[in-house]
Amino acid sequence: MIDAHTSAASAVGAPRGATPGLAILISVVLVEVTSGVIQGFLSPVLRSLTEVLHVTAADLNWISIGNLLASVAFTPVLSRMGDLYGHRRILRWNLAIVLLGSLLVGTADSFGVLLTGQVLQGAFAGFFPLLVGILRNRSGDAESRRGIGFMVAALVGGMGVGMVASGLVAQYVDAPTAALWVPAVAVSVALIVTWPLLPESDHRPGGRLDLRGGSLLAVGLVALLLGLGQGGMPGWEWTSARTLGCLAGGLIVIALWVWAELSSDEPMIDVRLFRLRNVTVISLVAVTFSFCLIGLQVANAVFLSTPREQFGYGLGLAPLDVAFAILPSMAAVAVGAVCAPRLAEWIGDRTTLVLGSLTMAAGYLGALAFHSSLVLYLFVGVVSSVGAGLLQQATRSLAVESVPHDQAAVGSGINELLINIGGSLGAACVLSFTAAATPTGSTFPAFSAYVAIWTTTAVVSLAGAGVALFLRRTPAAA
Repeated sequence: MIDAHTSAASAVGAPRGATPGLAILISVVLVEVTSGVIQGFLSPVLRSLTEVLHVTAADLNWISIGNLLASVAFTPVLSRMGDLYGHRRILRWNLAIVLLGSLLVGTADSFGVLLTGQVLQGAFAGFFPLLVGILRNRSGDAESRRGIGFMVAALVGGMGVGMVASGLVAQYVDAPTAALWVPAVAVSVALIVTWPLLPESDHRPGGRLDLRGGSLLAVGLVALLLGLGQGGMPGWEWTSARTLGCLAGGLIVIALWVWAELSSDEPMIDVRLFRLRNVTVISLVAVTFSFCLIGLQVANAVFLSTPREQFGYGLGLAPLDVAFAILPSMAAVAVGAVCAPRLAEWIGDRTTLVLGSLTMAAGYLGALAFHSSLVLYLFVGVVSSVGAGLLQQATRSLAVESVPHDQAAVGSGINELLINIGGSLGAACVLSFTAAATPTGSTFPAFSAYVAIWTTTAVVSLAGAGVALFLRRTPAAA
């Protein structure tokens, strides 16, 4: 049995230049841990933010939506720039953008400033495809699969680090917003350590940046997700001109984007790739699992911290307790990701995708049945997280293997883009459910919102399993 360290080391392969493999490993892990910190640090302090920033639990979903919408805009641009101008060079700028956002978050004294910082932090979505570009440039498919599994594990480990760090700060520092400085510290360390260590890619295909395509895609997706996220809220009724305008306008702009990409010699995203069955299947599975996993992040943390004696549901945990309660699920995602390559060798890629989706569905159905017990609720969370880990690694590996070698970052970027789109749709759906179920004058929604959320995520996961059945069989990775 190959241990995680050995697998990760093999993932980076023998260095082509003077950079030692261990230095690359440390850099890759550190950047992905930082990405995880950014994604996990808010969970323990979300409930306290409702009091400090004077917002409702439904409003907090805008943090997730804003962050994900920014990721949608950043991911294809950063991925393509990495292939064109060098993955290391763009990664440095990427880290700098995220650091700026983290500094805004740390100094946030209003919800608007916090949201602006979160939007800039959304550039973290570029980390994964840029790092994959570096790894793919230095290794084969089997090594890349193991490396991607280890990267997902590092990402999830970082989420755990971020949660515990912010939970500890919230527990022992009087200032309620002191925990908001956690990501700024993590990004600063990553930028300083990786600056001299990561090697530059030695192969670049050449070409130009398709800013027209990137702009159309960002505008279209933001309009669509804004309409979906606000739909049904006061002033945004589903039949209102504002909501219908966003939805119809978004669809029109997306159609224009497809036309622009098809007519471009050097598109930001080659939409012709979606004519291939496996590319489409992998993309749809990525959307379904991220819809559930990312969409539930805010709702799960708020449910864990909601006091049952006051609202009739919830588990009433303190910020640090919320962090420790989520850790088992984070560990389960990491285990699923690390085990996915070996599992795919045994049962095949298609069965791995189906199994991951079914496992997620089982966990969400379990939440419907066992939400009153902390132990059982955490157990079913672990079940769904194992499935999520399998899908995180499998879709990311298959997405890279489906494209030409010199478009590795673009292939990974497409998958990351779709993960963020799925997460945005999930967060928008959760926002709609919680806003509709929040009584006037109340901060928290009625329990019916969670019933709708868990039911929807179970159905979406089952849909993902159905889609995965259409994946064409591919030879197991060596």
